[in-house]
Amino acid sequence: MGKPKVGIFGFTGCGGCQLEILNLEDQLLDLVSAVDIVHFTEAITEHSDDYEIALIEGSITTEHDVERIEKIGSIANVIVAVGACAVSGGLNCLKNLYGTQKAAELVYGDKKDWIDTIEVKPVDAYLKVDHYSRGCPPNRFEIVDIVRSLLLGRQPEIPNYPVCVECKRNGNTCVYELGMTCLGPISRAGCDSRCPNSASGCEACRGVIENPNVNAQKDLLAEHGLTVKDIMSQFNLYNACKGKNIE
Repeated sequence: MGKPKVGIFGFTGCGGCQLEILNLEDQLLDLVSAVDIVHFTEAITEHSDDYEIALIEGSITTEHDVERIEKIGSIANVIVAVGACAVSGGLNCLKNLYGTQKAAELVYGDKKDWIDTIEVKPVDAYLKVDHYSRGCPPNRFEIVDIVRSLLLGRQPEIPNYPVCVECKRNGNTCVYELGMTCLGPISRAGCDSRCPNSASGCEACRGVIENPNVNAQKDLLAEHGLTVKDIMSQFNLYNACKGKNIE
């Protein structure tokens, strides 16, 4: 039996999630030895429409994107959404808050009608996604673990507890004590509390945990004289598409 064939695809995004795969260094060699990467435009010139596993970066923002994503879904047996844009729509969803026409006008002015643009949506708005590697950028080692788990026939272990757990484990001072805000109480861990480690508030780039303790977040805000409204712009930075809120 041959190695599983993998396609890595980019849609609307910065390309950083694909770079995280290239930045795997030694583990990239292990990955390449375990699978046959047949489509990866950031790394190889060859491309193929014969693959079992598709790793998809970026959100869907044009009609052409819709055609491409549906074609990928008709070929791949397993879909992995990689990065915040693919998982939740990411930063691109801020366009939806303005509306597509207003956003196009703000960016392109009198050339707005030249632009093929639709409401931004994450990958799972068009395809059944089997696994999610969240974050902006995602944890590169989590991507490897997901692929390895697929090869071994087991479920990858993806955290479903708040970033605060990692933050306390790392001995960080709560950023609220430093006069900043943070979405750590409701945000999904798995980044090793990357932003709070640098004394910066979590912005929920990995999304919200399945059963967030919203009251704990509200209590923390109230303790520091803040309301949910005070942090909604921070929350919407990565999660505007999903329509979830903490109100």
